[in-house]
Amino acid sequence: RRSIWWWDDTVVLRASKKAPGSQIHHQHGNKPNLAAYVRGQCWVSLAWVIRRERGCVALPLLSRLVPAAGTLVRAVCQLLAGHKVRVLVDSWYMRRRFIESMRGRGFHVIGQVRIDTRLYDAPPQRRPGQRGRPRKYGDKYTARRIAHLKRTETTLKLHGREQVIRYRSKVLLARFLDGLPVRVVWCEYRDGKGEWKKPRLLLSTDTCLTPEQVIEIYGQRWSIESMFHQLKRAWGLKEAWQQHRQTLNRWVHLNQVGYGLIQLLSLLESDAVQALCRHSPWRQDHPVTGGQIRKELLQIFRQVPVRQWWNRTCRKFEPPNWRGSEHGEAEAAISLQ
Repeated sequence: RRSIWWWDDTVVLRASKKAPGSQIHHQHGNKPNLAAYVRGQCWVSLAWVIRRERGCVALPLLSRLVPAAGTLVRAVCQLLAGHKVRVLVDSWYMRRRFIESMRGRGFHVIGQVRIDTRLYDAPPQRRPGQRGRPRKYGDKYTARRIAHLKRTETTLKLHGREQVIRYRSKVLLARFLDGLPVRVVWCEYRDGKGEWKKPRLLLSTDTCLTPEQVIEIYGQRWSIESMFHQLKRAWGLKEAWQQHRQTLNRWVHLNQVGYGLIQLLSLLESDAVQALCRHSPWRQDHPVTGGQIRKELLQIFRQVPVRQWWNRTCRKFEPPNWRGSEHGEAEAAISLQ
């Protein structure tokens, strides 16, 4: 029973300075058509990564405008009580305070750190009768010592496709974690031209994992990038122009609930779900994806006059055949044809 969480942030462009949380942010996506610094709202999201045969799906749990990561954890940590949780974060959140907070809750952290992170061997055993304070660290791991580690080349399925990688790994003591033993993996990816990209350093507080497991688990973080793309382009996150913070948070989380329900439908093995994905006959095998389900549901709900249900007088939604029972309860009969 394992669960994987993932933190990340995304910037939604805004032109108004009065928008909730509107600030100048660094455009770390390095998009060529945008400036290095842009005005927008920075959303920090906590997602639940679900692994399936066709890849990973990220279900949004909670989003806030640039909060502390601990705030999101306290809000949802009770949902996974009794589960073994692994938290995936990028280099921005790989800090000692955050990692110790996660370990205090019984969670393991896997993330990318700086390539020049200080790592040390375990201290040598003390000789009988040796004087002085015991050493906390052994010898430092330099670039020369790293080059002498065994390098393994393998092929793993990452980001939805097979990729050739090579890595070196060892269990060492991290200086910025006050000497905590961690599994560190120096890995390199091969690009489409056959050249090796610059090395990356992955760190896992779970030392029982193998290097390949660390790489594969951290590769599941890409699913949240797809989630951000869908929420912005197809679910109206970039058109959320509410003027008040509370109203904006409600609207964003309503969008995320709709997105999450569609993704959960794509995980069901049902004939009714399969029927929703047969509107594109040119696609082979009719793959069941959240995007295909969403397109068919849009065609169905386009015939439902939802805007006419809004009663401007009492400012409530009143669907057709709305009536009150003897106990004051309301019943709504809605038929889709």
